[in-house]
Amino acid sequence: MKEYDVIVIGGGSGMNIAEFALMHGLKVAVVHKPPIGGTCQNFGCVPSKMLIFPADRIMEIQEASKLGVYAEVQRVDFTTIMDRMRQIRKEEQGHERKGVKQVKNFDYYDGTGHFIEDYVIEVNDEKIRGKKIVISTGTRPLIPPIKGIDAVDFLTNESMLDLEEKPESMVIIGGGYIAAEYGHFFAAMGTQVTILQRQDRLIPQEEPEISELLKQEMDKRMSIQTNIDVIVVRKQNSDYHVIGNDVRTSAEKMFTAKTILVAAGRQSNADLLKVGNTGVDLDQRGFIKVNEYLETSKKNIWAFGDAIGKYMFKHVANKEADLVAHNIVHDHKAKMEYHAIPYAIFSHPQIASVGMTEEQAKKNHDILVGKAFYSETAKGIAMMEQKGFAKAIIERKTGRILGFHIIGPYAPMLIQEVINAMASSEGTPASIFQGLHIHPALPELILVTLQNLKEV
Repeated sequence: MKEYDVIVIGGGSGMNIAEFALMHGLKVAVVHKPPIGGTCQNFGCVPSKMLIFPADRIMEIQEASKLGVYAEVQRVDFTTIMDRMRQIRKEEQGHERKGVKQVKNFDYYDGTGHFIEDYVIEVNDEKIRGKKIVISTGTRPLIPPIKGIDAVDFLTNESMLDLEEKPESMVIIGGGYIAAEYGHFFAAMGTQVTILQRQDRLIPQEEPEISELLKQEMDKRMSIQTNIDVIVVRKQNSDYHVIGNDVRTSAEKMFTAKTILVAAGRQSNADLLKVGNTGVDLDQRGFIKVNEYLETSKKNIWAFGDAIGKYMFKHVANKEADLVAHNIVHDHKAKMEYHAIPYAIFSHPQIASVGMTEEQAKKNHDILVGKAFYSETAKGIAMMEQKGFAKAIIERKTGRILGFHIIGPYAPMLIQEVINAMASSEGTPASIFQGLHIHPALPELILVTLQNLKEV
């Protein structure tokens, strides 16, 4: 049986830990289920944005008439768009395969591993032992217990990347960020899209007014149905019938499409890893339990990323990986801090958020809330952006930024200076006001929002 100083299970952000351990002279192994690379590179952030970017260009053309520019999209080459994404993904996988073969004191196990006893993993019929083990096995699409779902073909955010032809029509089951992003993409491609959301609004973790504006804008291009609990799926000839109950009235409704995309959330891969065989505890949702140092219930086993079910974003996983790497090598343990976690949703319109919502902040803080529309800035007026806005939540006593939320063009870029301010020692808007802001430019939206603070 081969023995290692460090075994990393999961080759996404887990590769950062492997590299750090190798730099400190440790013998390292990585166990990773194919394809090489993590969720972000193969099924998540990177391929999805390669698809959504052309969708954004289509929407710019279609909405240009409000500026007096009359243009039209002559043709959308769905096959070329998909092939480009797959080709770039294939090239990146090739670079990674070449890289792992050149590293000394390092073994890469290309297969699905699982624990068979304390600190022992079986992969490809081989047993390996690690003095220290890191679990970053991520998640997989959650398939809800809908009657008939096992008897029909459906897509997930992973399998849809293999599509060769544009779907004529599609029902998306789910109303989170995956549904919003791919609803935007397929609608731009010319697919007739229907989104079925069980809850009363899209992206329910967002500010209510942001969720409402997103629904209003997406409803112009597709059918958004909230409060629909999908109960049955069946196929009749070449059509799929998706039947749901209205959670408010219990009325039954049927939706028909040629394709189904299930975007109902994510579930942990910990069950596939059989972590119980090495004494690692799970929470009620099936995710791995960790403490503030990202240690599991078993000594010398850490977990991070989507596997722990906290914040399922690549940038968070990278930050957690840095902390785990430090804690593996050094005696002084570092704690993970989650107070200013940002994320973006590349829907149309775009959304970006960091920190608390107003509802969350009110529970334990006396707050001020500021709100400003893009149209309150000169650049926003030039763009004729009438509906997009930003919202700030500030702690009254200290002036600390507790949360900030934007919906509109370039939201993920605009929010960055707020993220930086929140991460500073004071965490107040002081640094934002100290720096000059170009006029006219969209970052002035941040200033105006913070200048509009009011009691709530």
